[in-house]
This record gives sequence, C-alpha cells and structure tokens, in this order.
Amino acid sequence: MAEITTSATASGAKPSVRAALLAALVISAVTLGIATFELSMADWPSGFVLLVLVPLAALTFIGCGLWSMTLLLQIRPHGVKFAAPVLVYALTLATLIYAPLQEIALQRNFAWHRASRERIVARVEAGELKPNVNYNENLIALGDGEANVSAGGNDIVVDRMEKGSYVLFLTSRGLKHTFSGFLHVPAGADPKDFFEFDDKPPSRLVRYDKDWYFVAN
Repeated sequence: MAEITTSATASGAKPSVRAALLAALVISAVTLGIATFELSMADWPSGFVLLVLVPLAALTFIGCGLWSMTLLLQIRPHGVKFAAPVLVYALTLATLIYAPLQEIALQRNFAWHRASRERIVARVEAGELKPNVNYNENLIALGDGEANVSAGGNDIVVDRMEKGSYVLFLTSRGLKHTFSGFLHVPAGADPKDFFEFDDKPPSRLVRYDKDWYFVAN
C-alpha cells in the first residue's frame, strides 16, 4: 500500500521551472556583468582572464539559452511559467545588443572618481606629484596612499607643457602599449597634443566635460 501511495505521489508531481529560471538569472547576470566591465578588465593581467572568461560565458549563455527553448514544450501541459527562462535570456540578449553597457560603466567611473582625480591633477600642477618611476619619465605611481583612480597599478601618465600638464588616468592597459582612459588637459588645450598621440592620433576621443576627455590609442 505504501509503495502504491509513493508511486502515485511521484507520478502526480508536477515538473518545476525554478532551477531553470534561477540558472537563467545567474547566467544572464554574469554575462551582463562581463559585458559591462570588459573594458576595465582588459588591462594586464586580467586581460588573460578575459581570453578564457568571455568565450566560456558566451558558450554557456548560448547553450543554456538554446536548452531553455525546450522548456517551451512544457507550456501547454504545465503552464506559461515555463516560458520564463526563455524570456530572461531574450531580454538579456536584447540588452547586450542595444544597451550601451560599456558607455554607462565609463560614465559611472568618471562620476565616481572625478573629485579624486581632480585633486590629483591639482597636486601635479602644484608640483607635489612628480614622475617617480625609473624606467618611464612620464609615469607617476600613486601607491596605496591615494584612491584607486587608474587601472594597471594606480599609475598615471603625465605630460608637462608650458600651458600646463596633461594627466591620463587609465581605464585599461594592454600588453602592446594599448590603453584607454580619462585625459585631463590644460585649459583650452587640444587632447591630440598629448605626447602619446605624437605618432598616431587617438582611435577614440570623446569629450566628457570641460578639460576632460575619454581617449584610446
């Protein structure tokens, strides 16, 4: 009798979509996080992590998204709730395609660190901060005493001119001297006159505010 009751209970149990929905939410959140902060993770050594992390996340997202489509077969017998995982993946994909995630991250980065960066610029202009790295006469290692305002070890790049100093706060730093970051220029100066662009103009140049630009080489 007990066996019959157990069998009947098991056969009457309805399939659950909770695990699939939870997996969809976690995978989508991780994918969106990587897409948003990929630029800031591109500096050495985390750039090597991206070489593994991005393809792995992409394959996981695609694979689980395709698998979730099989749950659509459960809608008719068990309800529309089985469409939820597919909907999560579809909304995430639309966000990846149409939302300017990296631009939003850059805007937040600029706003969050602006006060600290402007204070550091003032110290550079006053001569309190000077290049202190032996192998590079344009590099200032801020060290642990300052807020973390520059990628790649919290170093900033300075270029002293007659009209003032160019100060670059890095957001990414690649292996082959590729970089991107927020460049503070002297009042009225041209960001293209920054010494890093002597041989080649910036591949990206976006004005963020007065005397502030986002640049990439």
